[in-house]
Amino acid sequence: MKPIITSSEYMSESTGQRPPVLLDIRWQLGGPDGRADYEAGHIPGAVYVDLDTELAGPAGGGGRHPLPDPEAFGAVMRRAGVGCATPVVVYDGGQGWAAARAWWLLRWAGHQDVRVLDGGLAGWPGELTTTVPEPAEGDFRPEPGGLGLLDADAAAGLARSGLLLDARAAERYRGDVEPIDRVGGHIPGAVSAPTTENVDDKGYFLPAPSLASRFAELGADASTEVGVYCGSGVSGAHQVLALELAGHRAALYAGSWSEWSSDESRPVATGPNPF
Repeated sequence: MKPIITSSEYMSESTGQRPPVLLDIRWQLGGPDGRADYEAGHIPGAVYVDLDTELAGPAGGGGRHPLPDPEAFGAVMRRAGVGCATPVVVYDGGQGWAAARAWWLLRWAGHQDVRVLDGGLAGWPGELTTTVPEPAEGDFRPEPGGLGLLDADAAAGLARSGLLLDARAAERYRGDVEPIDRVGGHIPGAVSAPTTENVDDKGYFLPAPSLASRFAELGADASTEVGVYCGSGVSGAHQVLALELAGHRAALYAGSWSEWSSDESRPVATGPNPF
């Protein structure tokens, strides 16, 4: 199944026999949560889910956005109306990172029918509402393992044996700046692949052939094992989604640079080259 859906496709499905559960995942790094924006206006039927507290566990040694406890995550999804056989569509303000995090978590937790609204709320052509829905309780129970997951050691190994993509901005990869984490740079062997290059200037995903060409130039082919990391496992999920559009199944290092760089014993490479 294609991991994205257009606004017109969603509008059609929302009035069909199996209307998707719609989740609003608006979020911004370092900013307030998106609940106030959601309450000011959201796509009709959408349920708000908070990335920092419901799509991540407490920050700590596992990074800024470690994976949530599966049972806690399942409870959040059931309250939002997610069922095992219910289609799910997720959106955010338009950047796509937060929506992709929800997409990745649901897919990793075993849900088979999850899509990101391409272009997010910024591209929504319909009316908004302030009415907060009260969905019936869903029956979704997480069964982790639906998508590949890397820990720090596996990410380091993949950087040597396969292709490990760094989804952060190029200047953070090089170590020119580091506004958030302890130290700048990248995992030795990782290849710079900024997430922002997966989309056009309006935030829509590039066509699949364009994405396939982009990742082929970075070293991805049918025989290469691919992994992704970012700052804390959010924009990296967007990269995993873009890779799936391009025909590649990639694993996510969820702890990402926030976990890697917190351990002074782990090596750090700087500059434009992998090593």
